[in-house]
Amino acid sequence: MVNRVTLIGNTGKDPEIRTLENGAKVATFSVATDEGYKDNTGNWVDRTEWHNVVGWRGLAERAERTLKKGMLVYVEGKLSTRKWQDKDGNDRYRTEIIANYFRIVNSRENTSDSQPQSNTSATNSTVAPVVPEVSESDDDDLPF
Repeated sequence: MVNRVTLIGNTGKDPEIRTLENGAKVATFSVATDEGYKDNTGNWVDRTEWHNVVGWRGLAERAERTLKKGMLVYVEGKLSTRKWQDKDGNDRYRTEIIANYFRIVNSRENTSDSQPQSNTSATNSTVAPVVPEVSESDDDDLPF
């Protein structure tokens, strides 16, 4: 069985960082992916999907140091759905991507104002394949 998610999209805001009682850090941030298609009438429709991403420990610390709103990121992880009951006893669910790796593909800070900006979304443009770089410091973030 396989539970694996790969996303390339833009961060929706700076990551939120929490430190748990045991000292472990957790980062949460959203990533937007988009796709375009023609509807039945031939009109072009853009659809944006928002994904909730969670990173733990070393990955959370890295997200805190490096991620900012609007960055194009590559994220690998797995789907996880949490269930809880609200104050009225209703069941609530939240599906998240538990990240085990992310890499910044580019950031708005790295683009020059003198370069023409394309109206093409990241999912419609050519993006070079991203090969995860693993170093000894990333061992805690490995899925195995």
